[in-house]
Amino acid sequence: MKKITFIILLIFPGLFLYSQDQKIPTEKRVTSTVDSTNKKELILIQEFMVNVPLDSVWNAYTTKNGWESWAVAIAEVDFKINGTIRTNYNKNGKIGDSTTINLKVVNYIPKKLITLQAELTNNFPDFMKKDEKDLYNIICFESLASKKTKVISYGIGYKNNPKYLSLMKFFISGNEMSYQQLIAYLEKGKAIKF
Repeated sequence: MKKITFIILLIFPGLFLYSQDQKIPTEKRVTSTVDSTNKKELILIQEFMVNVPLDSVWNAYTTKNGWESWAVAIAEVDFKINGTIRTNYNKNGKIGDSTTINLKVVNYIPKKLITLQAELTNNFPDFMKKDEKDLYNIICFESLASKKTKVISYGIGYKNNPKYLSLMKFFISGNEMSYQQLIAYLEKGKAIKF
């Protein structure tokens, strides 16, 4: 099966719009940057700090309860190398239906790094489907203090052309919304309702 970068789920809230009814804090806490490589590819770099211990952030990314508290309505998590994270934004849907997003856990270093790749569905543009083998999301975690964690997400493999540049605006907005949901969940302890 073909795969695409998992821009945490983070791309996907904007694609499926199930969580857009949530009230998101207006304070901007997520920084987004688009960089390029010498291979004419783009890298979407998004980072934020959250005022909770690293363990809490790690659990939000690696457990069923974590995913369902900030990112999606339904999750099934088999977190291991070559494992899967299967999600659905539709609270009335089910894992395995046509709106399920299948993420492959390519690899990870506990509490330091996760590499993800998502399977493409019909919800993605055709031009991305051609490049899906090149697309990954690498998420890095750093404990800055006992109750402060830095997260950096690297979306890699995007091509530097007008179609991707246009799509990048959409991804940045959707991802920032998702990260704000994660911050709100972790710092206030209230799960997002989908």
